[in-house]
Amino acid sequence: MKKQFVQAGFFLLPLMLPIKANAASITTFNQLYVFGDSLSDRRNTYNASGQTYPPGPPIANYADGRFSNGPLWVEDLGDELNLQPTLFTNPVDPTEGINFAFGGASTGLGNAVRPDLPLPGVLAQVLGYADSLKQSNQKANPNALYTFWAGANDFLFLDETDVTTPAQYVSQALNVLASDTVGVKNLMVFNLPDLGKLPAAKIGGRDPNKLSLATKSFNSALEQTLNILSQKPDLNIVYVDAYSLFEQTIANKDKLGIKNISDACLTFTSETTSITCSNPDEYLFWDEYHPTAATHKLIATSALNALEAKSVPEPSPALGTLAIAAWGTAAAIRRKRKQPQLTIVGRVPGGLSTHIKVES
Repeated sequence: MKKQFVQAGFFLLPLMLPIKANAASITTFNQLYVFGDSLSDRRNTYNASGQTYPPGPPIANYADGRFSNGPLWVEDLGDELNLQPTLFTNPVDPTEGINFAFGGASTGLGNAVRPDLPLPGVLAQVLGYADSLKQSNQKANPNALYTFWAGANDFLFLDETDVTTPAQYVSQALNVLASDTVGVKNLMVFNLPDLGKLPAAKIGGRDPNKLSLATKSFNSALEQTLNILSQKPDLNIVYVDAYSLFEQTIANKDKLGIKNISDACLTFTSETTSITCSNPDEYLFWDEYHPTAATHKLIATSALNALEAKSVPEPSPALGTLAIAAWGTAAAIRRKRKQPQLTIVGRVPGGLSTHIKVES
């Protein structure tokens, strides 16, 4: 099929609206599977560590085992999909999918932050899921959405300066998910925001400039992997450009009501005491490493926009400054609706071309 390229765009305005604004036209999935680290971990690490990480009492500032002060992006998105996947550490029957994400997960097999615990890295999460399918002689649910976000911990905690190994682990994990053996059809993949702009980049002897360079190199390698995977005709890739999302959020912080883009709302004064800002919704970062719940809401909206990809005219240079993270990101998921649909082809960063469906 001959591909034509058009530019799809998502602008800053949707981020200033409640996430519910787009809910009416969202594709219906029947399961949600999550692979990743603390940005997607609802409570797995908290359960596996005996409720000690993130810090439990007397430091109870983290919201019920999350690495933030409230709901994470995957929860906000799950609400819109009417799905809340079972935690990997929760024995409840996973009828709505499974959240495999663990805080501190490396891109490989182990945990970068808590090596003392047998917590799976992101590749291990994927391989474990693939093995469970093999044992039950099944394939991935073609009507489920699979999300994948990883990479930061390798650079922040494993002192990786060469992106080769993390990029290879991520490539291996994504190729396993997209393989004919596993058979994932709908895959949402996030790149990394600029790690050099985290509050943590300025502590622990880290070099913000090196972290920024590593971020760009890692994201470039990720796009190359997705470029190859996009050639699979039965794979729908939803690419969420978190790097641009954070850059545009920082550039337009006043429009979004964010007053502090560089400091952490939560700071520790000792191992058992901390200070919390009085207005966390006005902060980009909750602690030195993680976004606030308000920022997670922006991430969820960007992901939702990617799923709801709609064709728009190419922006003028003036509007280009407001282009949001997910421009041209999405390979939208096949819709099972009676309304007529228009199939176009979208362009995503790095030349990744993939089919996009929008409602006629």
